[in-house]
Amino acid sequence: MTYHTLIVEKKKKYAVIKLNRPHEMNAITKEMHRELYDVFTNMETDSDVRAVVLTGGEYVFSAGMDIKEMNSLPDKESDEFLKSMIKYLKKIYAFKKPVIAAVGGIALGGGFNLVTVCDLVVASESAIFCHPELKFGFNPFFYPLSQIVGITKAKEIVMLGEPIGANEALKLGLINKVEPPERFMEVAESIADTLSKRSPRAFEELKNLCSIVPRMDKMAAMDIESSICALLFTRDERKEQMKEVLSKDKTRKKT
Repeated sequence: MTYHTLIVEKKKKYAVIKLNRPHEMNAITKEMHRELYDVFTNMETDSDVRAVVLTGGEYVFSAGMDIKEMNSLPDKESDEFLKSMIKYLKKIYAFKKPVIAAVGGIALGGGFNLVTVCDLVVASESAIFCHPELKFGFNPFFYPLSQIVGITKAKEIVMLGEPIGANEALKLGLINKVEPPERFMEVAESIADTLSKRSPRAFEELKNLCSIVPRMDKMAAMDIESSICALLFTRDERKEQMKEVLSKDKTRKKT
């Protein structure tokens, strides 16, 4: 499938999706909404893709929503625009396979939202995160951010709209790794390659747990984790992977 706002490349058992509006700082349009939704929908059922790297390239992740397009929208189209925006974010947030954001440069507004619905984040030392939406009279999406940094810090980030550098983002737990500009994509792809070798079913269940466990009391959470563990333990896939790990361990010991 051909995309106008994305570049999609499959590698081994993972894929790299690159936002492709470099002259507009990867500002997110209605067309990009649709294409992001479509590509993640297709990859969810593609057995050759077990992990996804989402990036904007070396110098910018995304400057957020395309303000020019938003300002030109007739009032009657605004509801549909917002629905399409929520639709692609929810698709990525609920994606059954691991998604790694590789952030080079700025991730503002809608670009920051996009980062917060990914599972892991590798950022360049030059990365900057910011939610300036209140300055334009509308709100950022609060829930994914609050799940990462907590409600109090999330309020500060969205209310003040101050830029957050990569090292501060790492301290806050917003991102997982900070790398030099020439290495952040390599590291993100290395993580995707590693995760693509894990059990797809186990990943799906883990992501479900990550979603529901924070909203449960501790005893119920432990019970449901135990039930899923028991289910996965009986699967042939788990047994084969265990044999493979033990075989590699024996080989290392011999050498």
